[in-house]
Amino acid sequence: MTHLFGNIIKISLLVVFLIESSTSFAALNERRTFYKSLRYQAMGGAEVAVANDETALVVNPAGLGKLRDDYGTVVDPEIELNTNGINAYNKKAYTDPFSLKQVVPTMVKNQGEYYSSRGQVMPSFVAKNFGIAILQKYDLQAQANSATSVDTFYRDDLALLMGYNLRFFEGRIKIGVTGKMVSRTEVDQAGLDPTAQSLSMRSLGTAGIAKSGTGFGFDTGIMMTAPWKWLPTIAATYRDVGGMSFSQDTMKRLSTATAAPDEEKGDIDVGASLFPIQSNSLRSTIALEYRGLLTQSTEKDKAKLIHVGYEANFSDAFFFRLGYNERYLTSGI
Repeated sequence: MTHLFGNIIKISLLVVFLIESSTSFAALNERRTFYKSLRYQAMGGAEVAVANDETALVVNPAGLGKLRDDYGTVVDPEIELNTNGINAYNKKAYTDPFSLKQVVPTMVKNQGEYYSSRGQVMPSFVAKNFGIAILQKYDLQAQANSATSVDTFYRDDLALLMGYNLRFFEGRIKIGVTGKMVSRTEVDQAGLDPTAQSLSMRSLGTAGIAKSGTGFGFDTGIMMTAPWKWLPTIAATYRDVGGMSFSQDTMKRLSTATAAPDEEKGDIDVGASLFPIQSNSLRSTIALEYRGLLTQSTEKDKAKLIHVGYEANFSDAFFFRLGYNERYLTSGI
């Protein structure tokens, strides 16, 4: 019983470093995804043919079929801040990297600089072929063009996720589905004027700038693995099948909001991976992914849809990762 309890409850507090080596950076019109993980970001965003832990609930539910044990994450925190955010802090300090009231005035003093922050926690329980999780995440991007014009994107998601997977042909084919309920508060405003508009969320809701509502949807995924030495795998995820619309009738967390967030359009990502084993203490993951099969017509630069990742695993104790993500390089340890 003690062994089972120990496997079910594991506190995952990991120190992860994400290093982006590029002279360019994403803009406010970047392709946004519902979920990001530092592991996959360090691997260039390649994920659909790689997922093998609790992140499969939001990346590719078919990955639940790769779990070998039952376990839970109590907090699983991640915080991300780009270098412009750090530089801006040194000029004008702020205490909450996800607060419009604090960040927007800071970026007004750093005009032209692109600010990006992300934070999330995801307590979860997963077992082979099944998982459940609560995801709370914040995204904030801002870029000031002048003292009266700040391009601003803010998203606060609180989601309940439940996934299940079926295995066929001794697990060579896995098909999974994740149902989700997402309560969202969002600001997507070009040229927000902080001198004329209060930046409190209640005031932004009253002004029709902040939107709030709840959506119900599901993702489905498939993984197919050949029984060969490097376990070549092809995979696909259909996110928000049929689209996910938001309504103000259920769990509207911002009471002053007068409109619901825009619909999340369904999209398909496809990927392939290899898992070579070099020695008893070293094994690798090589992944290639193409995102946005259903929405690629809206993307002028198709290279932004390509993701490539590599991971070296040293005895499950040390990991080194490299990647190519939307025209910039990533790495992490």
